[in-house]
Amino acid sequence: MPIHRHVPRHRNLIRRALLLSALCIGGSAFASPEVAVPKVSPAQWKLMQKQAFDKSETIFTRAQKLPGMLGQYQIMSNAYDADPTAPFRIIFSQYLSWYQTYIGDYAGARRLYSIRQLPEKNDAPSPLADAHFEQRPALDAIVELAHGRQAVFFNEAHNVAVTRSVTVELLKRLREDGYDHFAAETLYDTDKDLQKRGYPTSESGFYVEEPIYAEMIRTALKLGFTVVAYDASGNAEGDAREREQARTLYEQVFKRDPKARLVVNAGYAHTQKDGKYLDGKAMAYYFRKASGIEPLSVEQTMLIEHDVAEHDHPYYRALFNPEKHPQAPVVYVGKDGKPWSLKPGWYDVSVFFPPDTLFRGRPTWLDLAGLRKPYQISADLCAKHFPCLLEARYENEGDDAIPADRILLTAGMRPSDKASDFNVLYLRPGRYKLSAHDGSNRTQTDTINVSGS
Repeated sequence: MPIHRHVPRHRNLIRRALLLSALCIGGSAFASPEVAVPKVSPAQWKLMQKQAFDKSETIFTRAQKLPGMLGQYQIMSNAYDADPTAPFRIIFSQYLSWYQTYIGDYAGARRLYSIRQLPEKNDAPSPLADAHFEQRPALDAIVELAHGRQAVFFNEAHNVAVTRSVTVELLKRLREDGYDHFAAETLYDTDKDLQKRGYPTSESGFYVEEPIYAEMIRTALKLGFTVVAYDASGNAEGDAREREQARTLYEQVFKRDPKARLVVNAGYAHTQKDGKYLDGKAMAYYFRKASGIEPLSVEQTMLIEHDVAEHDHPYYRALFNPEKHPQAPVVYVGKDGKPWSLKPGWYDVSVFFPPDTLFRGRPTWLDLAGLRKPYQISADLCAKHFPCLLEARYENEGDDAIPADRILLTAGMRPSDKASDFNVLYLRPGRYKLSAHDGSNRTQTDTINVSGS
């Protein structure tokens, strides 16, 4: 796997996001369930977090110099285990949780780092007991709500990949409805061959190593979307970054084609259409001002499962009770056709994601609403070298392609480990190149065929 040559370009963005979250830990907005926050003054806490960030950056940079994903992950994981202090773990848990999504450990990523969703004053009343609102499958309702619009914005939690799943699942239906451009946060405009090549590589973007993110880009390309890199370049932070993102979207899409129709994937509150964000406004607000277009903003990060139930929003716990709950993402739509949003005025519609159901340690939502199927894989290719990272790439894509799926097998690391505990890949029907990598990046290869039945 090539080293990310563009990491410094996003270092300030990472720094701002991590420090903002970390500085809020002393309050109630953010939480890492394993860590107890020390009782120190705000000034001391700020200093401790900045020091933790600098240490995290050093470890991250060292890991990036290794040629293999598994070796990089091991450096990150070992560093986390070696330092139990709260300031470091609160910062570094977000870095490590990204890597856990990269290696296919989605449940582990969510356990390690989560953002608590407490009720707030600007929350709308719950739709659950309001007869005006009807529960609808998110996939059907969002397509209907997006019909006739020129832009639809989806947000995501960067280390909770289920918040990318609805976007992937809807791309075909949105393309059939006439949407023709797709933009994703932290894609690099330096990858000039992405559209022609038809698949993402490590040089295509910052979060692209995560297979669902890569599948999102790959799917858009295969469906004929024009894929747009719109993130801010250079050292733009805060409000300056939001303005530059909005301006780039407008200039790259609607200034060239006023009749274009755009799907955007962005992180967290970048898709917030009004209200204060960081030191100003969010990208979606500035996009509205620049383009005159009112996007449909789909919020996907607030009504999701946390490993600690008290971190779930009360509306979430009320809907997803142990007795009965929806098995797929849902939204609420009023009898007048207007959708329900947890944050009215900021977002147009909120998505409730059901709790994960695990099959051999992996969440079943990885089937992407039936687009993919579980494929049980043998650990034989690992040749008894554990830990072992198994990757499946589409046969018609290059060896530099981001895999369609990855899993980490850890048999032999502990007496209780079994290679069969975590050996399911989720893949579309077709032929794949399978590769197995150990910590020294030694590689064994094979091919597999996933049937459509």
